[in-house]
Amino acid sequence: MSNASIPIEDAAAKAVFKRYEGLAAVRTKAVKGKGAWYWAHLEPILIRESEMKPPKAVKLKCTLCDAAFSASNPSRTATEHLKKGTCPNFNSMLQLPPLASPTPRKNNNRKRCLQSQESVDASLDVCPLSMVDPSRFLTNEVSFLPAPPLYLKPLQLSGGKEDYGPLARLESSVKKLKSPGGSSPSPALSKNQVKRAFDALGDWFYDSCGVVSFSSLEHPKFRAFLNQVGFTATLNMDFLSSRLESKFDQARMESEARISDAAFFQVACDGWKAGVGSQRLVKFTVNLPNRTAIFRKAMSVDGAAVPSQYAEEVLWETIQGICGGNVQRCVGIVSDKYKAKALRNLELQNHWMINLSCQVQGFFSLIKDLYRELPLFKTVSDNCTKIASLINSTPQIRNSFHRFRLQGYDIAGFIRVPHPKCEISKIWSPFIAMLDDLLSCSRILNLIVSDDSCKVGLLDVCGGEVAAVIQDVGFWRHVEAAHSLVKMIMAMAQEIEAERPSVGQCLPLWEELRAKIKEWCTKNDIAEGPVEKILERRFRKVYHPAWSAAFILDPLYLVRDASGMYLPPFKCLTHEQEKDVDKLVSRLVSREEAHIALMELMKWRSDGLDPLYAQAVQVRRHDAVTGKLKVANPQGSRLVWETYLKDFKILSKVAVRLLFLQATSCGIKHDSSFTRWFCRQGNSRSGSDRAQKLIFVAAHAKLERQDYSSPEEKDAELFGSIYGDEDMLNEVLADTPST
Repeated sequence: MSNASIPIEDAAAKAVFKRYEGLAAVRTKAVKGKGAWYWAHLEPILIRESEMKPPKAVKLKCTLCDAAFSASNPSRTATEHLKKGTCPNFNSMLQLPPLASPTPRKNNNRKRCLQSQESVDASLDVCPLSMVDPSRFLTNEVSFLPAPPLYLKPLQLSGGKEDYGPLARLESSVKKLKSPGGSSPSPALSKNQVKRAFDALGDWFYDSCGVVSFSSLEHPKFRAFLNQVGFTATLNMDFLSSRLESKFDQARMESEARISDAAFFQVACDGWKAGVGSQRLVKFTVNLPNRTAIFRKAMSVDGAAVPSQYAEEVLWETIQGICGGNVQRCVGIVSDKYKAKALRNLELQNHWMINLSCQVQGFFSLIKDLYRELPLFKTVSDNCTKIASLINSTPQIRNSFHRFRLQGYDIAGFIRVPHPKCEISKIWSPFIAMLDDLLSCSRILNLIVSDDSCKVGLLDVCGGEVAAVIQDVGFWRHVEAAHSLVKMIMAMAQEIEAERPSVGQCLPLWEELRAKIKEWCTKNDIAEGPVEKILERRFRKVYHPAWSAAFILDPLYLVRDASGMYLPPFKCLTHEQEKDVDKLVSRLVSREEAHIALMELMKWRSDGLDPLYAQAVQVRRHDAVTGKLKVANPQGSRLVWETYLKDFKILSKVAVRLLFLQATSCGIKHDSSFTRWFCRQGNSRSGSDRAQKLIFVAAHAKLERQDYSSPEEKDAELFGSIYGDEDMLNEVLADTPST
């Protein structure tokens, strides 16, 4: 009975048919050369209890040995059954002898060859070199000579198959000597084409900045490629001298012109906050009012934590180098280092400056606070460590894990465990990795606890305690609660790093975080008091009065009252935050202008902004990439103060300098290998100078195309998307129940 003739009466049967058809479609494409290799040996089949009943499951049948497997993960089935030798027929197929294999060089074979050679007719000549096709030896996978005519024996060489490559080169030399006129091929490209191609190659090399080493430019295969297109010059000297100087001068002129055109700017420095004893790269960027960023310089830092006084000197020298004599053009600094006296000292010494700590680091610090102070995390961490240690150290349990992996379960071989001596400031990342591993195999752990083959490993006191924890439903609820809280905060931090919010958005971001944490407490039945206490303590540590002032002066957050007027949201501030607004506005202006600024602030509080302009600033549109609602005019808040609100002569100066300030110091990311290379160049003056120019050119190009990601992140994204067959299969199997 055909598949189409069986009536489909329930949803389960429909799902099975849908899954079968999807697998069949994937296999059909693969057989035509548009999919994975293993589909040639795996065939989807329907499993029925009888011919009159609809199918109840879909299986994968091995066409070599007729074995059946689960269809949940064809790639893993192919790896475990075919590649790892479980299928005997697959192995025997791979071990078939080649059609023209050379005679093995053993003593007995050599004697037989000599005897047979003597019996060959004397009129036959030895196989000439012209019988050997040199093109067969130009690849990296040379194994065998072409099959000789039947009346000749295979060519025997004293060096074995290692002689085939030299033999091909000898034959090639003979051909060149016979026809010397044709030995120099004409260039594949014209001179202009070669120049344009080389310019593009140089741009790519500088943009890659450290990912491709200078020594790679002289690799023989790369040199062979350049010779093919007609370019024969030495790249190292050109890329490190004249071309680098030209690129650097051009990028520096463009950067200086943009900075000089801006009335004021903000300095962002990233890289201070790093592990003790590790090499790191501190990068300095200039943020302009139009939200563009200009790379300034980089410096390497080794060893222990940088003293605050040294950081203060470096920051002030950087500001003076950019501003010249007019240091008031720098209206602030944003850095990734918390509790740095350098930021506070520079702000106290220069009343017009607003020096901030990075919001991303503030959210990460909150995760560390929760891990250190919240009892939930302590309990979850201890229990998870016990489970992971038992799994990793007990052979019986590891064997059970391996057995489940063979059945198609996607679980880790070992559970990642934080190092016992790991610093508290670094432990949250491996802690999350441990939770990820345990949650991915929670079902398997419960099966292992009841597995007879694993009871031997669970009989001791520690094993019995761990088994009780695994079977405790409350434990898994706590694991999921801790995991979801950290993931939620990390997601917000990653979004902040990508969006690069302004200072006026800081208060709304922390209010959003409070609301999400409160919802998390309610959902997981956890007391709000301890969590809120930790959150408020971290908020007070990272809070800056500029948050409140920018929030009040930003037209984006004006609130419409009953009369239709758009007024500043003073009601959202606490009494202390209202005082912070007055103090900050007074500090950012001269003493003579302070009372005027406060009067204009009162007028702003009572009059607000024209409804049409307020609505224009607050217009939001769906982002084409993320689909989220975003402000349609990101610079509208500053432009309104510079154009329409000119009556606020003093307050408008404060507002335009305050509203453009960014709240994150996240700069351009580089490959870790480049950081090590850059730090090593400090040993020589010429090497350090060239390294500075190289990173300047590369960073300038990255900022031009607004590329802030690192090569490592791009590689991870690329490798996660290259499995086209699996993606296709996931689409086919979407929204279908497991069989």
